[in-house]
Amino acid sequence: MAQPLSSHSSSSLPSGSPHPEGSPESGAPRFDWLPTPGSWKFHLLLSAVAIFILGPLGGIAASYMNFSLGFFVGGQVLAGILGSAVTYGYGPEGKHGANYMQTMAASVASMCAMSVLIQAMVWLGMPQPPAWQLMLFVGCVGMFGVGVGMLYTPLLVDRLQLDYPSGYAVANILRALTDKRLLKVSIAKLGGGTGLGAGVAALTERVAWLGASGLSASTIGAGMVVGSRITVPAVMGGLIGYAFTPYLRSIGWLGENEPFRKIGFLIGLAMICGAAAVDLSLLAVQAVDRVRNRSKVAADEVPAWKQVSLPKLFGWVGFWGVAVVVVATRMLEQPLGFILFGLGLSLLFVLINGIAYGITDQNPISSAFVISVLLMSLLGLKNPVVGVMAASILLISTSVGVDMQQDRSTGWRLGTDRTIQFRYQVIGIVMGAVLCVGLARVFMSAYPLLAINQLDNPDMPVGQWSSAMTYKLVGAIRSLGSLSEHTVRALLFGLVLGFIIEVARKLLKRHARYQAFLKGSRAGYAVGWTMDAVLLSSPYASSFGGFVNLPAALWFGAGGIVSSLWNTLTKKAAPHAAGSPGEGEALPEDMSTTSLVGGGLIAGESLYFLFVGLAGLLALLW
Repeated sequence: MAQPLSSHSSSSLPSGSPHPEGSPESGAPRFDWLPTPGSWKFHLLLSAVAIFILGPLGGIAASYMNFSLGFFVGGQVLAGILGSAVTYGYGPEGKHGANYMQTMAASVASMCAMSVLIQAMVWLGMPQPPAWQLMLFVGCVGMFGVGVGMLYTPLLVDRLQLDYPSGYAVANILRALTDKRLLKVSIAKLGGGTGLGAGVAALTERVAWLGASGLSASTIGAGMVVGSRITVPAVMGGLIGYAFTPYLRSIGWLGENEPFRKIGFLIGLAMICGAAAVDLSLLAVQAVDRVRNRSKVAADEVPAWKQVSLPKLFGWVGFWGVAVVVVATRMLEQPLGFILFGLGLSLLFVLINGIAYGITDQNPISSAFVISVLLMSLLGLKNPVVGVMAASILLISTSVGVDMQQDRSTGWRLGTDRTIQFRYQVIGIVMGAVLCVGLARVFMSAYPLLAINQLDNPDMPVGQWSSAMTYKLVGAIRSLGSLSEHTVRALLFGLVLGFIIEVARKLLKRHARYQAFLKGSRAGYAVGWTMDAVLLSSPYASSFGGFVNLPAALWFGAGGIVSSLWNTLTKKAAPHAAGSPGEGEALPEDMSTTSLVGGGLIAGESLYFLFVGLAGLLALLW
């Protein structure tokens, strides 16, 4: 079985069902007027709240944030909190209903954030097809993306047991807000972290030197959730890149004032590709062996809430892949070859970005978009219209597909039925596709400044409409046909490096005497930590140092180091505290102090920026 990549996951949750609470369809509501769990009225209530209130709320905020700040938060935290208020009357089992609602609402928000693609088309002077055709195209791609995201869930969530820090935070919030027992024990830690996260976010916006330092509550919180064996490699990756920046400038890989990140994200994504090739090869061997020994596998090995029909899932992905091709080639008149290329890259990058998001809470969708453009340049494409349409398939798929994986990670911790959760996400995609195109048209009509290409008008005062995401996308599309030699070399270097490191790590894990030494003494533990975190760190973790500027990597590392030190010291001081008399109700094992505080930091910053986005939009309207 594949080894968990997270420092917390391997110990906090077993590979089997960790959820003794029971089925999401069980339990009677606390209030008589609430519909019975599992009934059509129950799902109608949840869907109505999610699709008409929580989804549009998060979607408008996400669209506004991308137009103004250049990044967005998906709204899972806000949707989870409000959803818990709706399902509170169902008691502890209400967490499943709240999870369904946040899944649907997050899908709407993820799709609405893609409204910047419409803005990019306007900046590039592309002819605008009818709105219904764009909605159909975006919707088909979204349906394809959620299918691919679900396809990789058994690997990333069940086998590799990635943390998905934001999903971890949402799971803790849903459990706490629907269970009085857990709320009583965890409220101080979760609430304190949330308040601190919002306060830090407000300070970084108002205090210039704090903002310049790269301080981010969610970055520190994500580090606290995953631990030092993940965050220290990210710091090492950033420090190595910083040290080599002068050399890279001297050989022409970077411009005179360009940061390592300009080339580092290419190396980082390629490293993940190389490492993933190793893991996927091993998993393919295991799958073949499993098929050969099907008669030995217990029929009830997979819990009911985890079970999905693989034939139906493959059929879903195939159907919507064909639908994307038909809409793109017949209605939007795009060439078949590059549309198929975009679909093929989506299959790869939903996996790669899912790994990056699962470890670091960062989904590098713009980096994946840039790489797709570079690869299309390598194939000789020079038409920006074709480039943006093909690359948009990748952008939308990675956005909704990785969001799907994060929602499944939340469901994995709660024991939520995956098939029902998938259906909620699909409904969210439909609403999101409509709102995505609609909001883009509304924003650009109401604020004509958004339709002006900032690359062609660099001195134009933009006010709050910085459109940083659109700026990156259009800048990448304009580089079509000008793929440099050093870009190819950087990709090859990262690919080979990630492959070699992951092979070496797998060989060490199979070495029985080495593993016995690691588990046999404190010296062995120290050697194991040093190898995992510094000398032979996971390419998945160290690549984060190439995605972000060095200060962000340092704050991420600080969160992980503090978390690991706290857990080590408190474990030594009170190894049996959780079950000791007088301690009160014990939290589930994966609701540790550091995971609750770290999740609170993520939640606080997410809520702050969501409210800032909504407040900014309301201020413009009134």
